Amino acid sequence: MEPRDIRIRRLRYRSSYTGTKETDVLLGQFVEHYLAELSPELLDQYEALIENSDPDLFMWISGRKPVPPEWDTEIMAMLKNFRAG
Repeated sequence: MEPRDIRIRRLRYRSSYTGTKETDVLLGQFVEHYLAELSPELLDQYEALIENSDPDLFMWISGRKPVPPEWDTEIMAMLKNFRAG
């Protein structure tokens, strides 16, 4: 099992280099604010979520496309609220 601090660093890096600038900025800022405080369950949700395509992530978080039920999770709600705030 990967130590938490290494996992956090890996997810922080992955979030800041997604492939699209808009998603890089959004996820990069989100992880700086929340990642270290997330529960293991929310870290799992986040890690699974960011495996989706960058355009889909941005469209879901921005509300331009409906979030598929399997990704409409607590972490998605946090991302949407973060973007709105």
